[in-house]
Amino acid sequence: MKLFYADHFVLPLPKGHRFPMEKYALLRDALAGSGTFGADDFRVPAAASDEDILRAHSPEYLRRVVAGELDAAEQRRIGFPWTPQMVERSRRSAGATLAACRSALAEGCAANLAGGTHHAHADFGSGFCVFNDAAIAALAMRAEGRAERVAIVDCDVHQGDGTAAILGGQPDVFTLSLHGARNFPFRKTRSDLDIELDDATGDADYLAALETGLAVVFDRFAPDLVIYLAGADPYRDDRFGRLGLSFDGLAERDRRVLARCIDSRIPVALAMAGGYARNVADTVRIHATTVTIAAHLSNRPA
Repeated sequence: MKLFYADHFVLPLPKGHRFPMEKYALLRDALAGSGTFGADDFRVPAAASDEDILRAHSPEYLRRVVAGELDAAEQRRIGFPWTPQMVERSRRSAGATLAACRSALAEGCAANLAGGTHHAHADFGSGFCVFNDAAIAALAMRAEGRAERVAIVDCDVHQGDGTAAILGGQPDVFTLSLHGARNFPFRKTRSDLDIELDDATGDADYLAALETGLAVVFDRFAPDLVIYLAGADPYRDDRFGRLGLSFDGLAERDRRVLARCIDSRIPVALAMAGGYARNVADTVRIHATTVTIAAHLSNRPA
C-alpha cells in the first residue's frame, strides 16, 4: 500500500495558529515506525498541474492564488496567509490524492497522508482549504479514463460543501457527507446524500447513520472508485468537532468503510481530512489507525 506525503513542503504559519500543521510529519513518523510499512511505501507526489486543478477550479481563482493576489478577506476565509509555500503545499496535497487514486486503481488501496480539503469551492478557498483535492482527483480519474463512477465518502465532522458545489452537476460522481448538523460551514451546500448528526452523537448512533449512507453508495450508486475522507475530528475531544466518538468508534468507522470497498474489490484512496484534538498525539493516533486498518484489510488473503 503506497502512502503519499508532502509534509516537508511546509506552509509557514504564525506562532499560535490554530491549524496543527505538525500533525502530518508526526503521522508519517508514526507510520514509518509502526512496522507495517517499508521505506518504499512512502512516496512524494508530483504537484497537481494547472490542467488538473482547472477541472475543478476557475481559471481566475487559480491565477490569483498563484500570483498572490488574494486579498486580506480571502486569506482570512481560507485561514492561511498567502505565501509561495502555501501554493506549492496546496498543489502537492492535491497531487497526493491524485497519486493515491492512481495507485489505488492499480493496486486496490492507497493513501494521501494529508488532503481532504473539501471546503475549497471552484472560485474561492475556505476553512484551511485552497484547492479541493477530492474534486480534482475525481474529475481527473474520469478524464483519464481510469474510473467511470467515483464516490466520495466524506466522514470529516464538517460538511464537504466545496466538494458538493463543484461536483453537483456530475451524475457519475456521488458525494456522501456525514457531518455535524450545527457545525461549520453554517450555510451548507447540498451533497448527493447529507447525513446530519446532532451534537454529542456517540459511537452507536454514528455507526448506524454511516451504515445508512454506505448502503446508498455501494448498493445504489455502485462506484468503481471510492475517495474516503477519514477525518479525525468526530473524536470527542476534538476542539472543533462537537461529536462524541471514541478511538474505538472511529476505528470501527474506518473498518466499515474500508471493508465495504476492499471486500467488493472497489479501489479506495484515503485522505486524512480534519483533526484538531486538544492533544495533537490523539489526532495522529486516529489518522495512523485509519491507515493501518486500510493496510491490514488490503493485505488479507482473497
